[in-house]
Amino acid sequence: MAARMSPSERQRRLGAELSKLRKRAGLSGDEAGALLDADRTRISHIEAGRMDVPRNGLYRLLRSYGCPEGALFEGLMEMAQDRGKGWWDEYQEVTSPVARDLAELEARSTSIRMHEPQLIPGMLQTGDYAHAVIAALEPDAERVDRFVQFRLDRQRVLDGDEATAYHAIVSEPALHVRIGSATTMRRQLVRLIEVARLPHVTVQVFPFEAGVYSAFAGPFIVFSGPSPELDTVYLDRPVDSAFAGDGERLAEYAKLFERLSTLALAPVDPEAAPESHQSQDSLSLIQHIMYDL
Repeated sequence: MAARMSPSERQRRLGAELSKLRKRAGLSGDEAGALLDADRTRISHIEAGRMDVPRNGLYRLLRSYGCPEGALFEGLMEMAQDRGKGWWDEYQEVTSPVARDLAELEARSTSIRMHEPQLIPGMLQTGDYAHAVIAALEPDAERVDRFVQFRLDRQRVLDGDEATAYHAIVSEPALHVRIGSATTMRRQLVRLIEVARLPHVTVQVFPFEAGVYSAFAGPFIVFSGPSPELDTVYLDRPVDSAFAGDGERLAEYAKLFERLSTLALAPVDPEAAPESHQSQDSLSLIQHIMYDL
């Protein structure tokens, strides 16, 4: 079996977790290879995500590495079984590998926590808003339409009986930046409130009055996996966006998200009666901005 040149994020992460477990167990590459009747080169490829490992082989590795049966064990077995094929493959001509990795990770996560200081998060965007954002960067109209559809298709994880829990903290500047027309912005803010009605969705606004903490934090997403060891943070940067899965980095961003949530306004609660908004909350701020458009 030839080694793949460009492993997906799921394949890289599976390999990285196997490498951690092997080293923790004190086994060498040669000793691990012997468990699969292979050499250390095969183990090196597996741990780099360049080669798959058969289900029975992975089972032997996990047992030999001392990984107890439970959420982590089953999560790794599931990652190995998954061949990464999904609806996102239909968009290979307009999306980067990172964008498809992001869609796959969204589909596999049990919950998603995200912070966005500049724009409405893609998972909450209307088609018109997404079109205006993407058209500002992409001159080809046909490609714009395809990428907009890709972005809208990502939102399917918020639908259905098994929808993913989603918590977004959006900085107030994102509500003021004029993306497209006033009508586009008004519809986008209405959409923000509508999505927040879903029982598994939480939307908070980080107001100007709370200071610069949101700006310094930058955009990021924390994805929860079947066990804490498989959580992932995505750092959304203009040139070198990256995924990270090390425990220390995850703990830092989980703490950062909690701090942002504490400083942000109370979540949108569209079911609350108007008289309950005696102090500003996320809903009243969004409505105020919307009515001024």
